[in-house]
Amino acid sequence: MSKTFDLLFIDDEAKAGELFKRFCDGRPYRPRVFQRPQDALTWFHDNGADLVITDLRMPGMDGIELLHRIRQRDREVPAIVITAYSTVNAAINALRLGAVDFLKKPFDMEELLALVDRTLSHTRLEHEVRLLRRQLKHERGRRTLIGDSAAMRELYRVVERIADVRCNVVIQGESGTGKELLAKAIHESSSSPDTPLVVVDCGAISDTLLESELFGHEKGAFTGATHTKRGLLETADGGTVFLDEIGNISDAMQVKLLRVIQEGQLIRVGGVRAIDIDVRWLVATNRDLEQMVHNGEFREDLYHRLNVVKLVVPPLRERPRDVPALVQHYVDFFSDKYQRNVKGFDSASMGQLMAYAWPGNVRELRNLVERHVVLADAPSMLLGELPPATSTLSAIDGDWPTLDELERRYILKVLDRADGNQREVADTLGIDKSTLWRKLKRYRSAEFDSDDTL
Repeated sequence: MSKTFDLLFIDDEAKAGELFKRFCDGRPYRPRVFQRPQDALTWFHDNGADLVITDLRMPGMDGIELLHRIRQRDREVPAIVITAYSTVNAAINALRLGAVDFLKKPFDMEELLALVDRTLSHTRLEHEVRLLRRQLKHERGRRTLIGDSAAMRELYRVVERIADVRCNVVIQGESGTGKELLAKAIHESSSSPDTPLVVVDCGAISDTLLESELFGHEKGAFTGATHTKRGLLETADGGTVFLDEIGNISDAMQVKLLRVIQEGQLIRVGGVRAIDIDVRWLVATNRDLEQMVHNGEFREDLYHRLNVVKLVVPPLRERPRDVPALVQHYVDFFSDKYQRNVKGFDSASMGQLMAYAWPGNVRELRNLVERHVVLADAPSMLLGELPPATSTLSAIDGDWPTLDELERRYILKVLDRADGNQREVADTLGIDKSTLWRKLKRYRSAEFDSDDTL
């Protein structure tokens, strides 16, 4: 051991302290010897210690009381208790207060110092393990998020701040921005990354099926329920639930979800018994939940239960400086996956990629890179034809539409070029077919509402 350790030794017998100091000679220890527990406590409050060794029975303040007061200042310092009057209750109390061992007088001083050696070695290993876990937790939380723009750095900062706090989080952002990746980063940065993380796409499941999937069902609850099934929320007990596209669930489902969040209990479909669950709620949406609350489309009480912390994932067009890092990440990933000798795009192509508006965000970029890596015939790739609008401004068509309107125009233009083939459109945009279907349904509904001829 290269470090010199401060050992706090308290015994009302002066000879015991003198003997302890003599045996510490030649060892990497600085013994701090006291006969009065109050003096030792005062010294500890000012200086701390690496290990506390205390007699159990002493006048004025016994060893249990001394350990209790030491614990109020330092919850982790190890302690060894020595006494001529060992009892089971005293041992239990000492162990509860952090004592690592219990020696009965008379004892051999070499035996005590051997115990000190083992205790300090174990404490040092525990400290190193804690440091390693913190580093791994930080790396795991960051490995799925790529980018060094100001917006991404702010996301990293908030994720680190809430890592050890099991608060509910609303993640908002356009389709394809990486909301699920951010949710995984939050979970993996937490103090319990090995607990379950259950991901549910609310936009792809009907209300009836969603209730059964989340809450589970009892045997005979409905036709086809041939056995009892635990729901996803039970599976996630002790961990995290990530509800993607929560803005798509019905009002009735919102009421049921609110009750579960408020009470920490659920009832399976067809059941009567309440089941306790303890989960952290992360939810995501590509819609503005606050505006939905204002429009009466989303329950205000549920929104406030979920919106303890709100994170907004910026669209890729707002952080073009992150494009090169994202491109290189996917080039490396797909080169390894498909065994291609590809290094990246040439500088001119990279300039085009940074100028492109990315309506499909990171998902579109990922698909584009994968396609080029698969078809590459040289280490340096040349960019193929991009979809219409190689920059945000070139797609404005002479006016100043909102981002939603700009997205609508672009999707309809791609749909027209694909002759209405929604699968081809979804692949081109880098979004799910269900997401595309919902957007088209919303566009058609808006056109119907604005048709003055009806």
